Amino acid sequence: MPETRLDVLCIGNAIVDVIANATDDFLSTEGLVKGSMRLVDAEEAERLYSHMGPAHQVSGGSAGNTAAGVAALGGRAGFIGQVAPDQLGEFYRHDLTATGVEFITAASDVGEPTARSMILVTPDGHRTMNTFLGAAQHLPSKALDEEQIRASAILYLEGYLWDPETPRYAMVRAIEVAREAERKVAFTLSDTFCVDRHRDGFNELLDGGRIDILFANQAEVEALAGIPHLESAVAAIAPKVGTLVVTRSEDGALAVRGNERADVPAEPIKELVDTTGAGDLFAAGFLFGQARGKSLEESLRLGAICAAEVIQHYGARPEADLRALAGELTA
Repeated sequence: MPETRLDVLCIGNAIVDVIANATDDFLSTEGLVKGSMRLVDAEEAERLYSHMGPAHQVSGGSAGNTAAGVAALGGRAGFIGQVAPDQLGEFYRHDLTATGVEFITAASDVGEPTARSMILVTPDGHRTMNTFLGAAQHLPSKALDEEQIRASAILYLEGYLWDPETPRYAMVRAIEVAREAERKVAFTLSDTFCVDRHRDGFNELLDGGRIDILFANQAEVEALAGIPHLESAVAAIAPKVGTLVVTRSEDGALAVRGNERADVPAEPIKELVDTTGAGDLFAAGFLFGQARGKSLEESLRLGAICAAEVIQHYGARPEADLRALAGELTA
């Protein structure tokens, strides 16, 4: 097999996160469900933005966060996603490449601005996301650099991008290219709303043997299996995929590969500030571990360390030195 240039190549929505504190009363007034993610149009995005308190911006998007996490661990990470040729698009590219991520997908004028997500963080650390997908949801197959895919040990795809039709075709093509090159394909279910809308499509991917590593949280794997019980859902889904990884917030995480299973506890934290990006950074740690030949348990521990770091501050990008936190696990 040819040498790899990248450990992990992530495909997802290129979204600028606009993060602000909010009270439970503010959410109620706005009719928002705490902890949820909803899609909004440009008009609603502008309206909500005008009502929010002081905010700070960071380049986000689930797969982009994962790519940044892999790079922070010392891994070779790449990202494929679409921004518009506007100020936010330039901000996104600079912010992501500054973390060491290879982002060579050209900006494209599709008549919509760069995507943004208004993230409201309540005092208990929960985030309520209001996402305007803008240019991100129009990522076409022709935007893929297929050589970049072939040169990556693991291709990682976010379920959020499966929702619009155009990028779904791009993801299917990327999977084909990766599989032809005998690379691993990882997929995250992203959100229960993605599972509810695309259960058949996701199961088709799994049943077709096209996914090597599947990431889900407890609610997502139960939704995919249609079984409201963790162990039963794991038993139903694990045989369909090479490796199943299930995160369980403060209850840790588990991974199943064939007859092998590993469980790890959550890493201790001083204070929960903002859960944005916890799953994304968990995936970064696990994928880095797998790309470097680590065991299931070591990869889970890397994931837990990365997730614990990111939930102790605002935003979905690591601020502390992940390599130092992970110590020998990154060797």
